[in-house]
Amino acid sequence: MLERKSIFLIHPPVAKPCEPPAGIARLAWALRAAGIDCRVWDASLEGLLDLVGQPVAVDDTWSRRATKNRDAHIAALRSPDLYRSRDRYRRAVMDVNRLVSLAALESGARLSIADFSHPDLAPVRSRDLVRAAETFETSPFYPHFSRHLRQLTGDYAPDIVGLSINFMSQALCAFAMIGFIRGVLPAVKIVVGGGLVTSWAGIPGFGNPFGGLVDELIAGPGEDALVRMCGGTPTADDACPGYDFAELDWDRYLAPVGVLPYNTSKGCYWKKCAFCPEKAENGPYRPVLPKDVSAGLTVLGSRRTPGLVHFLDNALAPRLMKHLIANPPGIPWYGFARITPHLADPDFATGLRASGCVMLKLGVESGDQAVLDALSKGVDLATVSAALQNLKAAGIATYVYLLFGTPAETEDRARRTLDFTLDHADAIDFLNLAIFNLPAYSVEAQSLETLPFYDGDLSLYREFVHPAGWNRDAVRRFLGREFKRPEPIRRILNNDPPFFTSNHAPFFGTGMVS
Repeated sequence: MLERKSIFLIHPPVAKPCEPPAGIARLAWALRAAGIDCRVWDASLEGLLDLVGQPVAVDDTWSRRATKNRDAHIAALRSPDLYRSRDRYRRAVMDVNRLVSLAALESGARLSIADFSHPDLAPVRSRDLVRAAETFETSPFYPHFSRHLRQLTGDYAPDIVGLSINFMSQALCAFAMIGFIRGVLPAVKIVVGGGLVTSWAGIPGFGNPFGGLVDELIAGPGEDALVRMCGGTPTADDACPGYDFAELDWDRYLAPVGVLPYNTSKGCYWKKCAFCPEKAENGPYRPVLPKDVSAGLTVLGSRRTPGLVHFLDNALAPRLMKHLIANPPGIPWYGFARITPHLADPDFATGLRASGCVMLKLGVESGDQAVLDALSKGVDLATVSAALQNLKAAGIATYVYLLFGTPAETEDRARRTLDFTLDHADAIDFLNLAIFNLPAYSVEAQSLETLPFYDGDLSLYREFVHPAGWNRDAVRRFLGREFKRPEPIRRILNNDPPFFTSNHAPFFGTGMVS
């Protein structure tokens, strides 16, 4: 029998501090189910809270006000009362973010509640990530993570340390932590996984450019790999997600209720959209049986008292939504959904609301049918229109995503999206406007003339010569000078919670905090 090894899992800064990280909670469940000694740390939440409490050297009215009210703001962000006033909410978030950003000034980094960047280091260059590890003392999170990790090593010396990197905003901070860990625990095995690592693994010729720092990179689901690495035998059904949130205190997150993140599937059941990473990575779609979803939510709900379920799926399957209508989870919920004929059925929309659905995130992308067809969205605008109106009538908030500058779009087609948005403004609660980034290794990119987007060996996107001359600068001008100017669209854009965006959107206008 292999010797059992202990493991310490870290969720590094920076990620929005409004709900526990599902990834390491899922890993912890699989490891503990196999009898592995596992500990978990949300270093992003704790690091951000630590920075909010730091003394502020800048002496201006805003900073003094933010410092004076910091404890009250943090408490308010955890209370439903704040979310009844958008003005009070905005002030609390902006003040807290002010304190976070000021705490990073000395390091030269640009830091917010939801993002991290550095003027001299880029997460798309492996050499810069190595540099971040070499200069870990310059990280604004260094005082906090070094103190915590030194305390940890005083009573617990793990054999393996795993870091889960899902977002670009985490990469530089994660490697600063890796550099420190390598110094204080030279014998420890360092393993890195998560969504960003999975994307890196899709780069042709990608190996491990972090030799000497990272011992192993894990692409895709890491449960079985980590269990075996720790000397155990996987015992849990990988298709049925379990989560262990024991060390992740929901009360410390910045949300008015405990938010339970939950996956009902891996991959995407549609997987036909042009330029989609799921299509390029060609991972299998693995749904959880709807009855097992209900059972899992019941178990987790009995251990804690969540006030909202955040379904993390790329798109909730209609089959699952039908099950939730017939078997309501008893907890309000939201998630991403494709616009299908199901949502164009008024009774289906009403059933979703009765099941607890408070908001759906919808990838509308365009108000021009030719663009939708070119993107292989598999939806017609009449269905989109009916779905938006039905969801509005049912009392379900909509968070609509629009995408501009795709190869099939022209300025005239972008104006059709503007017209469509104005025609449906009364049924749209929130808007996310994005400019298209061309996935560097997508099949569709091969037919376009491309240029480097970022100068880096880990870059996932490329610039391209638009077939109709509808380049990024022209798209930006259109959005700024034309799309955002009509009052109905300005009103929707102003609804968006700053920094927290869709993660806090369910708490506004849905009756959750009334």
